[in-house]
Amino acid sequence: MRTALAIARKELSIYFTTPWAYAVFTAMQALSSFFFINNLYKFQQAQELARVYGWEKVPQQFRNLTDGVAVPFWGTVMFITLFVAPFLSMRLFAEEKRNRTFELLMTAPVRPLEIVLGKYLGGLGVITATLGLTIVFPVILSVFGKGESGSALEWSTVLLGYGGLLLWGATCMAIGMFISMLTESQMVAALLSFTVLLPWMFLSGLAEGTEEPVRSLINALSFDVQLSGLLRGVLDLKALVFFVSVIFFSLLLSHRTVEAQRWT
Repeated sequence: MRTALAIARKELSIYFTTPWAYAVFTAMQALSSFFFINNLYKFQQAQELARVYGWEKVPQQFRNLTDGVAVPFWGTVMFITLFVAPFLSMRLFAEEKRNRTFELLMTAPVRPLEIVLGKYLGGLGVITATLGLTIVFPVILSVFGKGESGSALEWSTVLLGYGGLLLWGATCMAIGMFISMLTESQMVAALLSFTVLLPWMFLSGLAEGTEEPVRSLINALSFDVQLSGLLRGVLDLKALVFFVSVIFFSLLLSHRTVEAQRWT
């Protein structure tokens, strides 16, 4: 485990000493700010509409900041993460292969499991830092907003939604790292990761035209269906098991691939 942590520290130092990570952070914050302000604007419009025509004319979600702003905001950040994560995971193995340092890594006295865990923990650190920046928006709501109960936000709902986002980010990094194992090109790795994640995210769209039990099976495998409860602050153990299983399976595939390439 000590070797895996050393590899993770090396990966994090590479991320944070190159401009690429800061470009991703900036893009993430810029997009998140835009959609956060847009959600606030919609919430304000709904409040004004309710004052004029009454709450019967306004969707229930706009009665408080948590459901009207924070929950839709997490849904937007989930979608942005779909684009951002492939650009963070693409270099994990592809760069080693392009620089011909992967062969050196294979001859070093390091077990494949330690390599995979170290790389993944490094990637997990950088996606956590990226998503961590977005927690500033609920904090702003909490400081400057007001609610009937005194607290502007239901923090249990907000934090559970944020936990769902971290789980989603961890899943994207695990899948992206495995795909990064398969190519020397970072851009190809990013595009392939996005090509896998995007249809998997919206798999539930296929379920609408199918019959049971196929519909339930497709919904059970869809990222957006599994995340929807968590982002609304509902603790769903089935969703936790689903995402942990996908992460574990992706790491297992990465481990097997590293092991196979060590002996070729």
